[in-house]
Parts: sequence; C-alpha cells; structure tokens
Amino acid sequence: MANVVANHIDATGTLVSGRRNLLGYQVIGGGTAGDVIFRDGGASGTVRLQFNVSTGIQPVQLTLPADGILFVTDIHVTLPTSAKATVFTEAV
Repeated sequence: MANVVANHIDATGTLVSGRRNLLGYQVIGGGTAGDVIFRDGGASGTVRLQFNVSTGIQPVQLTLPADGILFVTDIHVTLPTSAKATVFTEAV
C-alpha cells in the first residue's frame, strides 16, 4: 500500500527532503507567467520536470504514470511569483 503525502508550497523552496517519487501535482499560476521547475538536490540540482504556467488562475494538473519521477535527495520547486502548488509524493 502506498504512503502518499500531499504537500503545499506557495514560494520557491524545498518541498520535501529524502528519497521520494513525485506522483502528481496541481499548480495555479497566479498573476505571473513563468516556468515551474522541479529539481532533485536543491536550487541548483538536476532538473527532473519543467513546464510553463500562464498568468491565469486555471490550475495545471497532472498525475504522472507508473511510479512517477524519482527524486533521490529532495524535491525543490521553483515557482513564478504568486504561483502555488500542491504536490503528491510517496517515500521510497
């Protein structure tokens, strides 16, 4: 049985530490368009996922297939100004 955890972040930073699978996310762009970047290993770590959001408040959401994307060290998220994200992960 999976141990899925939901975490919310509303500014650039480390979302969770430790080895995790990213299973899905929901992002709201807020007032600023830009890239949402998920990195493994902090602000200068390896980019594992990157996509663009618009200035609207329509959510961008995705459930990743299979076991998702593996992050070995941590999950660091870079967000555009005013963007917010809820991220679903599982410890592995």
